[in-house]
Amino acid sequence: MAVINSIADRTQEMKGWRHLLHQHPESSYEEVWTSDFIAEKLRSFGIELHRGMGRTGIVGVLRGTGSGTAAIGLRADMDALPMQEMNEFAHASKTPGRMHACGHDGHSTMLLGAAQYLAETRNFDGTVYFIFQPAEEGGNGGEAMIKDGLFDQFNMSTVWGMHNWPGMDVGKIGVHNGACMAAADFFEIHITGSGGHAAMPDLAIDPIPCGAAIVQSLQSIVSRRITALEAAVISVTIFDAGSALNVIPGSARLGGTARSFSPKIRKLLEDSIYEIAQSTAKAYDCAVEIDWQLGYPPTVNHANESVRAVAVASDILGHENVITNLPPSMGAEDFSFMLSKKPGSYIWLGAGPAKEGAMLHNDRYDFNDSVLATGASYWARLVESELPNKTGG
Repeated sequence: MAVINSIADRTQEMKGWRHLLHQHPESSYEEVWTSDFIAEKLRSFGIELHRGMGRTGIVGVLRGTGSGTAAIGLRADMDALPMQEMNEFAHASKTPGRMHACGHDGHSTMLLGAAQYLAETRNFDGTVYFIFQPAEEGGNGGEAMIKDGLFDQFNMSTVWGMHNWPGMDVGKIGVHNGACMAAADFFEIHITGSGGHAAMPDLAIDPIPCGAAIVQSLQSIVSRRITALEAAVISVTIFDAGSALNVIPGSARLGGTARSFSPKIRKLLEDSIYEIAQSTAKAYDCAVEIDWQLGYPPTVNHANESVRAVAVASDILGHENVITNLPPSMGAEDFSFMLSKKPGSYIWLGAGPAKEGAMLHNDRYDFNDSVLATGASYWARLVESELPNKTGG
């Protein structure tokens, strides 16, 4: 078995959809044009529509042949990033400050391609739910859909996800058994000292050395408090202080992320950041306030579903092209919320070498259209495998 011929024959059509989506990027919970476009496509395929879940989310419902009651969910994310695109090709973003820099335009297109095929063939027995999710990029859109009743209103037994993966060869799929993406939490540390003249630092309480000491000390958490057998990353990505060259500022702000896989390490990171910030601030005679924001939990595949994902991917690409020993990524993904409620598996679809080094979230990234048919075929074969047509139709 290989890529489905009728899907491959529509690659140019899917490419056109993808380019339109790329031209009209919308960030978290702003996906109005995007959801309208997707809804119109699903409607044209004869698929039942449910809109407004998670504000701008869509669920398409398609029933196959027979009287089977089994049901599964397939999820694609829709949102873009709040960043300026630097590409100059014809399908570049038409919206200033918005860009599909993570391939969600491709993810939505592949699920649409599978929906089109499945609506025509209906060679499955049961129900498939096509989940088009908003606000994956930091907006907790998956959690929002769940809170709006995704799994209450649509009784699916499993849920499945996919992400394009630059750096993995085209024609390969990666499937993890267990953790594939990390938890990501966010912190801000507000340091208050006492401003003054740069010529008289003894009359001020300078928050900048305090902030620098905190940054340095945070690096010791992973190297000295966590066993080398556990993965964790702390990155300070913001250090704001001051507005004039001759003024010692009265305050400073640090911010960043803490990433891990286990609940134990996740809590250790939080506690350690609090402890270091507070004790360092005291040593520098500064006051400190810490804002901790829980982000996405780790994305953890379920064992049985991952085995079945490997089987479907192997049917399409050959077993030798399915990678099962990949290390997990320290990136985060809010499909984690869905996998914490329902069994399922989240795969990586090889997208080839990134153009000019433009990896995900780069201002010159673009989704690789050559994998559209592969991704759509995976979705279609997964449905036919999970919901087999007992009549052989």
